[in-house]
Amino acid sequence: MLDTKLLEIDDPEAQSDAVDQAAQLLCRGGLVAIPTETVYGLGANALDPQAVKQIYEAKGRPQDNPLIIHIADVEDAKKYAKDIPPEYYELCRRFSPGPLTVILKKQDCIPKETSGGLDTVAIRIPSHPVARAIIRRAQVPIAAPSANLSGKPSPTTAQHCIDDLWGRVDAIVDSGPCSVGVESTVLSLAEEKPILLRPGAITPEQLSEVLGELVIHQAVTGELKQGVKAVSPGMKYKHYSPKAQVTILDGTSEEYIRYVNSHNAPGVYALCFEEDASELRVPYILWGRGEDDGVQAHRLFAALRELDEKEAVQVYARCPSKKGVGLAVYNRLIRAAGFDEREISDEKASR
Repeated sequence: MLDTKLLEIDDPEAQSDAVDQAAQLLCRGGLVAIPTETVYGLGANALDPQAVKQIYEAKGRPQDNPLIIHIADVEDAKKYAKDIPPEYYELCRRFSPGPLTVILKKQDCIPKETSGGLDTVAIRIPSHPVARAIIRRAQVPIAAPSANLSGKPSPTTAQHCIDDLWGRVDAIVDSGPCSVGVESTVLSLAEEKPILLRPGAITPEQLSEVLGELVIHQAVTGELKQGVKAVSPGMKYKHYSPKAQVTILDGTSEEYIRYVNSHNAPGVYALCFEEDASELRVPYILWGRGEDDGVQAHRLFAALRELDEKEAVQVYARCPSKKGVGLAVYNRLIRAAGFDEREISDEKASR
């Protein structure tokens, strides 16, 4: 068991000693949970195979699941990727630093442990000032999947990291809650056409404004087909899951309320929009209004963890929109549900 340090950093300039500590631990091959604008990431030196292996061990993560490397500046991409198309720089001008990851052909310096055995590397420039300060101080790219135990809801506060990883990592950097709340958009530019592999706060509509044609991978809204290798985090395995069984209900507010109320039993909870709550006869967790996908994204993982705290057994979740940021919310929720989604109608809900 490791002696985990808790480093509180609000302002990286004012708390440079703590930034130095985090950077030094990373350079020595340690594991440090760091804040980003999306979720907290479990960081290690992306160029150190042994350090990267520790990420998989600490999380209990399958080793064929590739990692994203985090860099501080656009120019650094050339050190770790090759054959970089001009579209990458256009996307960076528009969306970076920010919640966008781009997959490119990798340089030989990226070990197979980081790339999941692929010939590509996933690169992101986070906008969080603490994350960027630590990367700059460490002077190495940081491989950082979400800082949670594999399969559990991603962490959006340092406390979530503490709950999952205390004693498993060298340090946890506390810089308050994450602003976005779901992981970055993942886009591949390593194929013939740009492919959206994981939706996030940068939406397909925004990407299309820069790229024109955009292919959306079938695993964005469904299960990865058997035998197909995952080329991005979040594609292959059941993710983000509370202990309860989550079932997504796709219908109107009235149909949702009727269905949930008719399935009232001990341990049943609703994950609902604000407009549903007043008529529900079961305990519920709110995650924003139906039209506010940004709030839903911000609240989703915390809400799933809250359901664990309440010892929910069965959760009926209102289906979000599949447009804009709502597509990212749906992508995470369908995996949390193990792809258990039901279309409901007045007839079915009344049974």
